[in-house]
Amino acid sequence: MNATTTTQAVRLHQNFTAEIAEERLICEVPVALVYNGISHTVMMCTPTDLADFALGFSLAEGILDSPSQLYGLDIVKQANGIEIQLEIASRAFVALKEKRRSMAGRTGCGICGVEQLEQVSQCKILPKSHRLQGVDPTILDGCLAQLEQAQQLAHQTGASHAAAFFSPEGKLLAIREDVGRHVALDKLLGWHANAGQPLGFVFVTSRASFEMVQKCLACGIEMLCAISATTEMAVKLAQQLEFSLLAFTRKGRTTVYSGGHRVNGVASG
Repeated sequence: MNATTTTQAVRLHQNFTAEIAEERLICEVPVALVYNGISHTVMMCTPTDLADFALGFSLAEGILDSPSQLYGLDIVKQANGIEIQLEIASRAFVALKEKRRSMAGRTGCGICGVEQLEQVSQCKILPKSHRLQGVDPTILDGCLAQLEQAQQLAHQTGASHAAAFFSPEGKLLAIREDVGRHVALDKLLGWHANAGQPLGFVFVTSRASFEMVQKCLACGIEMLCAISATTEMAVKLAQQLEFSLLAFTRKGRTTVYSGGHRVNGVASG
């Protein structure tokens, strides 16, 4: 399914008169992730970059340990949505069944659907990494400008979130958009894995909550910038694992909550 938006006629009341105008609306469709023939979860997604989404979600949720455990992937359009049929390694599938997670209808966050509070702290997280160093904060204004220009769905509909990946020098390497902020990030994480995990950082147009930090950590990314706010739990996780978390990143400003050792001119912490 290639269509990312749909155009429909809506009646608008302008200046106390009724006029017919056409407006682009973003697609939002149910997408089922099916592992080795067993349906695992259904997400509401914008139907673009679905192969990236399936891989990124699988890695961020710990269903797969690496892209090599994904043997095959088919995207099948159904009457009432889309199925992504994944063939995964037997070991990964056995581990998935053992999780006994009830996730149907979840919103895409990293902890919704876990059965016990103890499971929140058991999310997949890779060992600490310090490959990324010396990010110049002056590049962030340029990153913002590139991010704004590249958001095609947002320009067309005003209804999408975006997650983008930048090189340490501030060059835009990839961007993914979706009606859901978690799904946009999952799509980007899938691209990141397929691209060989290049060095750089993620920039999102949403807030940076706990599950978004966790997803980045699970996929070996060391730094997340958000246009909006962050949360206390996200900061605690970032500080615990020396992850670089920046929020309120707007033109000429940003707030570094954790991992300042990766950012030039910021004290370590």
